[in-house]
Amino acid sequence: MRAALWFLGLFGVAVLLALFVSSNEGTITVFWPPHRVDLSLNMVVVLLGLLFLLIHLALRALAAVFALPGQARSWRLRHQEQVMHATLLEALSHFVAGRFLRARKAALEVLARESAMAGGEGGSAAVRLRVMSYLLAAESSQALQDRSARDAHLQKALAQSASLGALGVREGLLLRAVRWALEDRDAEAAQDWFGLLPSGVARRTVALRLRLKLARLAGQSGLALDTARLLVKHRAFSDVSGRGLVRALALENIQDARDTEQLQRVWHKLEAAEQAMPEVASLAAERYLLLGGDHALALDWLLPVWERMLTTQEGLGQSQKIGLIRVLETVFSRSVDSVWLARIEQAQIAQPGDAVLQYLAGVACLHLELWGKAQQLIKQALPRLHDHRLTARAWLMLADLALRQGDTEQAAAAWRQAAQLALRQDD
Repeated sequence: MRAALWFLGLFGVAVLLALFVSSNEGTITVFWPPHRVDLSLNMVVVLLGLLFLLIHLALRALAAVFALPGQARSWRLRHQEQVMHATLLEALSHFVAGRFLRARKAALEVLARESAMAGGEGGSAAVRLRVMSYLLAAESSQALQDRSARDAHLQKALAQSASLGALGVREGLLLRAVRWALEDRDAEAAQDWFGLLPSGVARRTVALRLRLKLARLAGQSGLALDTARLLVKHRAFSDVSGRGLVRALALENIQDARDTEQLQRVWHKLEAAEQAMPEVASLAAERYLLLGGDHALALDWLLPVWERMLTTQEGLGQSQKIGLIRVLETVFSRSVDSVWLARIEQAQIAQPGDAVLQYLAGVACLHLELWGKAQQLIKQALPRLHDHRLTARAWLMLADLALRQGDTEQAAAAWRQAAQLALRQDD
């Protein structure tokens, strides 16, 4: 449609020109004494048009001639930028390939070219280029264990990042500084660098990972556990690895407790899901008893795990169950009541083929001074026990029961069995 309109317009202009030229009889007379020149008006119009075109072309030619130096300068700048970017890519490729000396050399060459080209000035893009080049040089120095060069390049990068054009890059520099301090096992320096991070950056997943490493390096198990919980909520780990990390840190917190009051504070800070972990509850109860705590509170901590073992479909793993049985055995050596004996008997009735529960019932009867029943239960469970420690403990209890009955020969035989198991376990 537009082309048709253009053609119509051109045809209209051509018709008007034809009408004007064909009917135009005007002349222009030029007097140049003693001469007189008569020119038609059409010829004068054509000559004026040609003169205007000639002047225009001459001015364009002059402008092009005077613009040649600027174009040459722009071409040289573009060429320098292309070479500089190619050198930066070369530095990155060397760094990825593990050629750190070449990477640092190429990064410093980028800085030298940029300084010669812009004189150390430039806009935000130039500032970011300098910061990233210094960062690449610092990373290469860190890989080469050249800490003095790394720190020098880092300080220069931080100085450059103070300008408005590179404020976002500064956060990355601080995070890298924290990571380098952690790699150097310098908790104090890592803490100082981490304190410089803005509050918004400190809540990012990458910063939380660094804080977790820092807390573990500094021995701050409580902070490490809180940070691990945040990372799990942010889905920084898979479900299995997240639970494993939280469990390990909870165990570390419990192990670090030095008295019963501190251990109770640690226990109450744990979440319900963490308290229900078999390893956590077992270690907490065992540690509490070791520190001189009350056996009743230890049993209260173990009760949810006991109920989980009996009521939930997943139950406990064999190692978890054996760990729970060992702790209950330690608690029963101090005191056991008929309530727990009833619980154990109910569990044994529900799972009659479980030798571990039968062994625990024998232990409870032993400490309740039900000698005959204890001996019967332990003897029945002994052939089906697959844990060497429980088996050795069963033989020792049988030896003790035999001594109570005055049967020294049977007691000696039981002691020999326990000793053989202990030697086999050491091997």
